[in-house]
Amino acid sequence: MADDSYIKDPSARLDYTWDWGPWLADVSDTIASATVTVPDGLTAAAEAVVSETLVTQRVEGGDLDGAYTLACRITTVGGLIDKRSLDLTINNR
Repeated sequence: MADDSYIKDPSARLDYTWDWGPWLADVSDTIASATVTVPDGLTAAAEAVVSETLVTQRVEGGDLDGAYTLACRITTVGGLIDKRSLDLTINNR
């Protein structure tokens, strides 16, 4: 799973999703828990949602021309821990 970059409007409230499916298939495991770290300047508009191999976080806010990194950390049923990040740049759309 590669890290991703997105452009977000400062007034948008959007969902961002990490797809752990291919990695989980490689290690023959499933997600036990997930935590998404939302940096200062952005707001988590809801709790992160885990749905099988996907983790989704709804985010709002951000300062125009700001750059932010969201981090998703999972623990698997088998005890593995991994983290993936995505970058948001805030621009008018």
